Amino acid sequence: MSDAFTPPLSPSPDALPFWQAANRHELRLPYCLECRAFFFYPRPRCPRCGAGPVDWRRCSGRGRVYTYCIQYQTAVPGLEQAVPFVTAIIELDEGPRLMSFLVDVAPNPDSVRCDMPVEVTFISLPDGQNLPVFRPAAGERT
Repeated sequence: MSDAFTPPLSPSPDALPFWQAANRHELRLPYCLECRAFFFYPRPRCPRCGAGPVDWRRCSGRGRVYTYCIQYQTAVPGLEQAVPFVTAIIELDEGPRLMSFLVDVAPNPDSVRCDMPVEVTFISLPDGQNLPVFRPAAGERT
């Protein structure tokens, strides 16, 4: 990814613990104390049972590519200089799926595959915020 990479971040106050954890290089997600399960996207109540408030717990940061897309153009401010890049839905080992960027992999179909093991890493943005992204797991890197 380019040094000019500056995606917009969520303005939602419900996501504040997510971004605070990212600044500590941790992946934390909402966890329902009733269902005993992680979920994503951040919200004040569990989407399964409606219980709240929720807890924020650290995740392993490991998962698999559920699906992906190679972006050859974008209208998103701050990403123009980063094309081509790979966006992916990552299914975490803990269950939730989240959309992210796939880094440290060539943006071509020969380098990315569904079900590819990945792990979280963090990139620093120009505004000082850290962004959790995913890269191929250690055994998958070439």
